[in-house]
Amino acid sequence: MAATKDPGFSAQAFLSKVGGGRSLTDHPVKQVIFAQGDAADSIFYIHKGKVKLTVVSSRGKEAVIAILGPGDFFGEGSLAGQVKRMSTASAMSRATVARIEKKAAVRVLHEQPEFAELFLQHLLARSIRIEEDLVDQLFNSSEKRLARVLLLLANFGKEGKPETAIAKISQQTLAEIVGTTRSRVSFFMNKFRKLGFIKYNGHLEVHSSLLNVVLHD
Repeated sequence: MAATKDPGFSAQAFLSKVGGGRSLTDHPVKQVIFAQGDAADSIFYIHKGKVKLTVVSSRGKEAVIAILGPGDFFGEGSLAGQVKRMSTASAMSRATVARIEKKAAVRVLHEQPEFAELFLQHLLARSIRIEEDLVDQLFNSSEKRLARVLLLLANFGKEGKPETAIAKISQQTLAEIVGTTRSRVSFFMNKFRKLGFIKYNGHLEVHSSLLNVVLHD
């Protein structure tokens, strides 16, 4: 039987409160939220800050597979039968994250259409992002991939006001996301700075003019 809309239910209020299988935690920079191989028994929602997802191969090579921000869910594989975490989630900046136990998440998805719609929007957006990432890796140069990553980190292309200043991120991390070497990232970052596309002012500022790199053939 389909769930009926509850006029008294708010998805954001649900995600902001503790109790009933929900908790809310502030994570300092670099703190691990869950590690690859941990039991997949919950999903997470980011209220503030940025979270990095990484995987480590059997040979010890690490790769960054996603950088997420406010409004994003992660750990949703637990709802699809995933028993162990396939990646490690850690805070890139101070982050406030809600944890919802699997049973509580399944219950609210069945009972509250508003929450189910919010979660579905996230899944569709993530699917589109993964497809775009694949096309980016297959057809674009490392310079274009780096420009796109910086723009995404600054929220260009998302609803709401872009954040020109982005969370501190190392060139090594950028290299792992882009799929190139740290030296190449350093070269392109210096190039972008000289062209006025980015600026260092105690933090990294990304300007919309960087779109020229992505759009240029």
